[in-house]
Amino acid sequence: MPSMSLPLEPAAASPADDAAPLAERLRPRSPAEVIGQSQLLGEGKPLSAAFASGRPHSMILWGPPGTGKTTLARLMADAFDAQFIAISAVLGGVKDIREAVEQAQVARGMGRRTILFVDEVHRFNKSQQDAFLPHVESGLFTFIGATTENPSFEVNSALLSRAQVYVLKSLGDDDLRLLFERAHDKALAHLQFDAVAIDTLIGYADGDARRFLNLLEQADTAARSAGVQTIDAKFVENALSLNVRRFDKGGDNFYDQISALHKSVRGSHPDAALYWLCRMLDGGADAKYLSRRIVRMAWEDIGLADPRALQITNDAAATYERLGSPEGELALAQAVIYLALAPKSNAGYQAYNQARAFVKQDRSREVPVHLRNAPTKLMKELGHGREYRYAHDEPHGYAAGETYLPEGMSEPGWYRPVPRGLEAKIAEKMAFLRGLDDEATES
Repeated sequence: MPSMSLPLEPAAASPADDAAPLAERLRPRSPAEVIGQSQLLGEGKPLSAAFASGRPHSMILWGPPGTGKTTLARLMADAFDAQFIAISAVLGGVKDIREAVEQAQVARGMGRRTILFVDEVHRFNKSQQDAFLPHVESGLFTFIGATTENPSFEVNSALLSRAQVYVLKSLGDDDLRLLFERAHDKALAHLQFDAVAIDTLIGYADGDARRFLNLLEQADTAARSAGVQTIDAKFVENALSLNVRRFDKGGDNFYDQISALHKSVRGSHPDAALYWLCRMLDGGADAKYLSRRIVRMAWEDIGLADPRALQITNDAAATYERLGSPEGELALAQAVIYLALAPKSNAGYQAYNQARAFVKQDRSREVPVHLRNAPTKLMKELGHGREYRYAHDEPHGYAAGETYLPEGMSEPGWYRPVPRGLEAKIAEKMAFLRGLDDEATES
């Protein structure tokens, strides 16, 4: 069942509330207590203005896990003395929406506002999201949706147009240090953490406040069990379940990171390319998928400027297929380094795209008669292939002045080699051949 309440106030951090999880005990009770999100909560910033406005408005809170989306929604309800109803889109459905509407109607009859908070709103389908629209428009409740996915793709445009989108960011190291100080003062004063242990916990929290507090709570439990009062890095590594970095194999985080890898290669920065490759491997990305994308990078961004890049990436993909993980990952890493340092050209990529676009919108042009195949007597009598010039019999192996495009089609000039790598030589060859064409035309 979804979480619902009439009303649910933000949890107070109280020493007497030892049974509650540490994250709940430390949940902020006012916007001023929120750690991080200064781009939204700083003086004059959007959410700061929203709290001061005296009137709540519908919004979408978009950001990674553990950045305070639920906390902000609860604080909004508290600030406006509104009933707070929470629905989880993972567990809820249309029935839960109807129940929330009924509770909101009761609250309105008592002269009280309602804030309806929908966690993971992107998990609701279109019809479920549509069910909110009439009630948002009528003002029955203020809608606050939380999502870790890009709302542009995952939230209906009709609902999106009625809500302001606020982007939350992962907490920085300084934010997590401040959170550690608060947790230590209020709940963990009986423990001593050395600097390396704190750094280790911050690293594994990966910008997620909830995960960080859970790790601290695990450390407390492990320390009590072991009868120790000092937490060092070795204790953290041995006693805690340290999961891999946050990584969504199908969501925005995934595509943002593969984009960063590709752009680092294109930007000729081998260290950045290695960083993003290792980030994705560390997060559990499929190395076979990465190997396919690396081959694609070679064709798109290096192309004929260095054909060896194409062979190296294909060989790296084959090496990974043969060796698997982790041995095969070294081949992918070296391929990424080579691509980053190779001369860059997207001339072939651009030429292909332009040719595809032209053919798609152009009429079906006839093949010139001299280029047609002539396997039968009738075809030969019709002149198929009659005036074709065999290039190998011509000087330089080139039939100067010959045309290979459909009749009436001008030279498009799609392929323009760049002055880098092998394509610089290709450009010289093309200029030489064009000169032969010009001489043939003038004679």
